[in-house]
Formats: sequence, C-alpha cells, structure tokens
Amino acid sequence: MALDLNQQPQPQNTSTDPRIVHARALKSSQADRSIYNNLITHYSKSNLLSYSLRLFNHIPSPNIVSWTALISAHSNSPLSLNIFLSMLRHPTLSFLPNQRTLASLFKTCASLSHAFLFGLSLHSLSLKLSLYDKPFCGSALVHFYSRFRSPDNAKKVFDEIRERDVVCYGAMIVGFAQNSRLVDSLSVFADMRSADVGSTMYCLSGALRAAAELAAMEQCRVIHGHAVVSGLDRNVIVGTGLIDGYGKAGIVSDARRVFDENLSVLNSIAWNAMMAGYAQQGDQSTVLELFHLLEMRGFAPDEYSFLAVLTALCNAGLAGESEKWIERMKVRYKLEPGLEHYTCLISAMGRAGRLEDAERIAMAMPFEPDAAVWRALLSFSAIHGKADIASKMGKRLIDINPYDDSAYVIVANVLSGVGRWDEVAEVRKVMKDRRVRKEGGRSWIEVKGKVHVFLAGDRMHERTEDIYAKLAELMEECERLGYVPVWDEMLHNVGDREKKEALWYHSEKLALAFGLVSGAPRGKTLRIVKNLRICRDCHESFKYISRVVEREIVVRDVNRYHRFLNGSCTCGDLW
Repeated sequence: MALDLNQQPQPQNTSTDPRIVHARALKSSQADRSIYNNLITHYSKSNLLSYSLRLFNHIPSPNIVSWTALISAHSNSPLSLNIFLSMLRHPTLSFLPNQRTLASLFKTCASLSHAFLFGLSLHSLSLKLSLYDKPFCGSALVHFYSRFRSPDNAKKVFDEIRERDVVCYGAMIVGFAQNSRLVDSLSVFADMRSADVGSTMYCLSGALRAAAELAAMEQCRVIHGHAVVSGLDRNVIVGTGLIDGYGKAGIVSDARRVFDENLSVLNSIAWNAMMAGYAQQGDQSTVLELFHLLEMRGFAPDEYSFLAVLTALCNAGLAGESEKWIERMKVRYKLEPGLEHYTCLISAMGRAGRLEDAERIAMAMPFEPDAAVWRALLSFSAIHGKADIASKMGKRLIDINPYDDSAYVIVANVLSGVGRWDEVAEVRKVMKDRRVRKEGGRSWIEVKGKVHVFLAGDRMHERTEDIYAKLAELMEECERLGYVPVWDEMLHNVGDREKKEALWYHSEKLALAFGLVSGAPRGKTLRIVKNLRICRDCHESFKYISRVVEREIVVRDVNRYHRFLNGSCTCGDLW
C-alpha cells in the first residue's frame, strides 16, 4: 500500500542529516525493518516528513512499531489520523495499536478543533484494548480532554491510571490550570510531591500558572523551593513562571530577585513578565527603566513590552504619556498598536475624566470596540458620576452581549446613586425579562499554604461564626473612625439596616475577616483576590480597616491591585 507523497521535503535543522545515515545503511546492506523504523523517527525530528513517508513505503512487512513511528512523526498534522485509518484497512493487518500509537493519535486530536468525536472513539478503543490506564496512553488522554475543556473527564482518566509518572501528573496539573481549575491544579501538584514523584519544567510551569492566577504567594514559594530542589530554578521557562507568579501575587520584590538572579539566561518574555508585574502596581518609573534596559541588552521591544508600559501608565492615570507612547510605538518602533493597547489608552483617559476624548478614540481606532472598551468607559463614567454617559456605554456593552450582568449592575448603581429610581427599576425589569442574573462575588485568601474561597453571604466555612463576629467588630470600629456605607452600591431602595448588612457580607470582607481570625502574625500583609471589580463600599471600608488592624491589605480585583495602608489606597480611588 502506497501513501500520498505530495508533501515536499523541508530543510532539516539538525546537525546530523538522517539521509546520510540512510545512505550508509543501504550501502552496507543492513537496511532491515528496525533500521527503517528508527530512520522514520529521525526524519521526523529533522523536519523531513516526506522522506519518512517515502521510506515507510519501502519497509518489508511494516509492523506496529513501523506504523506507530509514522503516526508519531505526523502527530502534529491531521495526516496521522489518515495513516491510522490506512493501517486499520491494511489487508494483512495482524497486530493491534499499542499505547504509543494511541498517545500520538490523542495528541493529534487535541490539536484539531473538529477531532473531538474521533478522540472519543479512540478512548473507546483504549478501553477495549485495556490501554487507558497505562501512563503513556493515559497522560495523552488527560491532555486531550483538557484541551477540549473537559477537566472532569480528564480527572476521571487520571484517577484510573495505575502507575502515575511525572508526565501523568504534569498533564493533569497543566490541564486544570488551563481550565481555570486553579485550586485543583495546586492540589494535584501537592499530591505529586507527596507521592515523591520527580518534577519537570512542564509540571512547575503549570503549577506556577495556577498559583499566579490565585495570587497565592505561599504556594509560589513552595513551588520555587521545589524548583530549587529539582535543579530547575535556572530553567528559563520556570524562571519566567516564577517572575509571573510572584508578580501576580503582588510580591514584586521576590519577582525581581528571581529576575536578577537569572538575568543572563532570560529572554524577552521574562523581561515582559517582570515589566507586567510592576505595571500592575502602577509603578511606571520602574517599568520605563526596564524598558530601556531591555533595549540596552539587545532585545527588541514587542507588543507585550508596550502593553506593560501602557498598563503602568493607565494604572498611574497618565493619559498624556499614554498618548505619547502609542505614537512612539507606531512611528519609532514601526509596531501597530492592537486593541489591548488602545484599551489601555482609553482607560487612562477615562481615569483622568477625559470621557469624551476616550469615546472619540474608541470610535476612531482601527478596530471594532469590544466589550472591554465599553466596560472601561462605563466604569469610569460611573466613577466620575456621569450617569448619562454611563447609560450610553452600558447600552453599547449590552448590544455586544445582552447577558453581560456587569453592564446592567453598573448602570443601575450609577442611576441609583443620583436617585433615578424609575430608571433603576427599568434596568432591573430588562434583566428579569432577559433572565440575566448577577454573577456572584467570589474572593479567596491563602492562609498557611491553603486557599480558602468565599462567596457573598457565604456561611459554609467551618469558622463562619468567628468570621461574622470579627466582621461585626471591624465594621463597628470603622464607623467609630468615620466610615459611612456607600449606599449607591445597592440596587434596592430599602431600609438602611438591610442595605448595611448586605454590604457587610461581600466576599472580600468575609475573606479579610477570616485572614484576621486565622492567626496571621501581627503586621503581616493580608492578600485577597476578587473575581469581580471591588465595589466602592468594600474599597472605602478597607481603607478604614487598614487603620483599625494596623497592617497592609492587598486586593487584586479584575482591574488592578489595590494596596490599603493607613487609610488610603494606591489606586487613588480610581479603578
């Protein structure tokens, strides 16, 4: 049986050309099947795939190793599936696929958006052949389900693997992280360490990604220690992950320490990660310093470098500087700003109160404004009390996605803040008619290496009684210092007591109270992550609480970092 040879040879990139090895084997009359099988693998590694096809057609009686070598060689292409089907239709087929055959096919299916059903069929075949619980096949199957956003099925497969190796653990750690199952990802990483299984940069980068998104400082340090023990702390991918993890956890000093220790081996991706860490803190001077050092080191700034600069300028509220950097990006560096760059500029202008200028840029930029653009303008219209502009931006946001709960809520909050209750009622009616439900607030805090998640009004935690008692104590102390609840965060025109209690039990306040009752050392910074924008009342109350407890409170919401200390926040009350 001959396979299609239309594919042309590509230049090989290795120092040893497999064609020379092939010629020597033919000349010595030693070209048996095992040599052919090895040559197929070498040809694929040298990017000479058409030679591997041609060679395969000359193998006398190809066996499963031959077919698997050819399938593996083309695992990054749909051709591998056709090769597999050709194998099954072969008239003299006298063998069955092995776990390496199926693993290569699962890899192909994971890379093709239309191959999910084919992958399910392969899973069924692996069950019939009792290969599903073998490490090589099982880890590839975990990866397949993870890529198709099915982490629960991936976990079922993972649990069925009898002898899990580092590849299996790595696939599950990364799979959970890619699907935003961050706590689960770190849990599998902890299980891997408990099982005394070695580690790879793949495992560490996956765990660091999860820790970074959770802003889990202690977990970042645990993973860092594991990297040192494993001898992978100097790996550029792990180093970049550590910089990103510490940066997103708000520990920029630790990120900088890793950066400085690995400076000689880091690439531009790591530089961008370091700049992004400072940018989230609004430290534009250090970001600009790193940008210039990046150039001095011989790296060319890319779109991510400029995104870090513009993010820093936006968080610092420097609209004029943001305009200059957009122009510099285009004229001096010959890079076209993308939608994210323009969104930073628009946000900077909105933060500065230049709402009309921001809207004009949104309408004139060479991109269709997306939800992020209108949400930024909506948020800053709300901050500056521009109810009419907020209504207009909210309508545009709802036109893009009629089920975007945040648009309705922000518009309703703005209208309620100026007493336009009839319009608030109309907004709520539209929400009800369209069956739009407000996304619940969710916050998490890391205590003693464990991440604790809280919902608004949550009473499921084992220390609920202590948490609510501490919260009542804190709010009483805040009111004594002059705190006044921000009523316009409430949609209902209800009594003060009901509104006050509803505001008190937001998820970030519950997380904060738990951090205090859990025995955190005096003076230790409390770090909280919020899945939504921190509301104005929580923001205001946290300023007072930082005075009451005499410690720094760091909150990372969907927009930026907030550092509360001695009654003020680094965001300048603009977020």
